[in-house]
Amino acid sequence: MEDPNLMQEPASLAETPAEEAAQPQKKNAELVRVVKFVLFSASAGLIEIGSFALLNETLHLDYWVSYLIALVLSVLWNFTLNRKFTFKSAANVPVAMLKVAAYYLVFTPLSSWLEHVYTMQWGWNEYLATAANMALNLVTEFLYQRFFVFGNSLDTQEK
Repeated sequence: MEDPNLMQEPASLAETPAEEAAQPQKKNAELVRVVKFVLFSASAGLIEIGSFALLNETLHLDYWVSYLIALVLSVLWNFTLNRKFTFKSAANVPVAMLKVAAYYLVFTPLSSWLEHVYTMQWGWNEYLATAANMALNLVTEFLYQRFFVFGNSLDTQEK
């Protein structure tokens, strides 16, 4: 006959009732974090589109100049809100900003090249091209900030 104790999970591997209860809370916290990031990013997107339209349509700046200025404005807005309200990070702001700047050192040339491909090679409308890059930016930036920029300092901000 089999020993019933051999079938049980070792005590050190079993979750305590408190750990089991915390699992849905962790999932809810991450869902709230994603929703906040999307909403703040949408507001940054409005800033980007609005400033791009102003620079491109009113001031008639070169397309890439309009795009770059609009992108910088939206990044500053998005970083500020998400650091404080989404990731609630007490991380060193200059270090976090340098990490975000590193992301944009890669993303900006890539997205500028993609904007060129979308508009000049594929014939897309400039606003559709910008929207496609904004969607790409939303996903990649959330992952980058969540796990690299603020990963070790999530929810460390004092209330």
